[in-house]
Amino acid sequence: MGKATKYVSKQPDENGFIHWSDDEHQIWHDLVTRQLSCIKGRACDEYIQGLELLNLPADRVPQLAEVNKVLMKSTGWQCVEVPALINFDRFFKLLANKQFPVATFLRSREEFDYLQEPDFFHEVFGHCAMLTNPAFAEFTHTYGRLGFAASKEERVYLARLYWFTVEFGLMRQHGERRIYGGGILSSPGETEYAMTSDKPIYKVFDPVDVLRTPYRIDIMQPIYFEIDGIQQLFELAHQDIMSMVHQAQSLGLHAPLYPPKNKEQVGEYV
Repeated sequence: MGKATKYVSKQPDENGFIHWSDDEHQIWHDLVTRQLSCIKGRACDEYIQGLELLNLPADRVPQLAEVNKVLMKSTGWQCVEVPALINFDRFFKLLANKQFPVATFLRSREEFDYLQEPDFFHEVFGHCAMLTNPAFAEFTHTYGRLGFAASKEERVYLARLYWFTVEFGLMRQHGERRIYGGGILSSPGETEYAMTSDKPIYKVFDPVDVLRTPYRIDIMQPIYFEIDGIQQLFELAHQDIMSMVHQAQSLGLHAPLYPPKNKEQVGEYV
């Protein structure tokens, strides 16, 4: 995977229990309380319903077993503890088996506001609530199966689909713009930017258009795609996504809406 990380995932003990420090419990508390306030009235209904099901504690870091009990009952998914960085093969294989990779480390206080690596807060608070939704879970499972069987070149295109849905997806709900992407839901800066700024471009979700849109992982997103509702992802999961990938490959990429950097990172996942 891309760059190295200074973070190391915590190893569970023989009972699957991860021992978090008092400082980490406090960081979790501060992250959760801040972000709950930030996403109020902005997160989609499915996410809020999922949060209620998960009933995440605010005073301590939850254990994966607690999250898994809810996920298994609602959609048959499980979280799996992984190192801070994993490769494409492992990532897609886990999703194909209805297993969501969660790096078991929390950001430091120094990187409280922004962290490039997806930490435990991002994975659990940002993503797991949506995984309680059957339509979203079905899309994610299909994505994993397709990605596991895809070529290296096809995976780079598929990565864009994940980025603009699971990570940075928006939807129309109750006549308003709402968030369902975990990369926004776990970031106060991106939440404010996506929902209140006049800088981003908002486009109607079209899969081939999405697959042709380059992104950078280290900036606020210059473009967001909006689905009409979570059912649209469920319907996409039952369409021929790989033919869309091949169509996007033949059409080529859109010009990027961001400045170049020395070495562009495209399609790298953790």
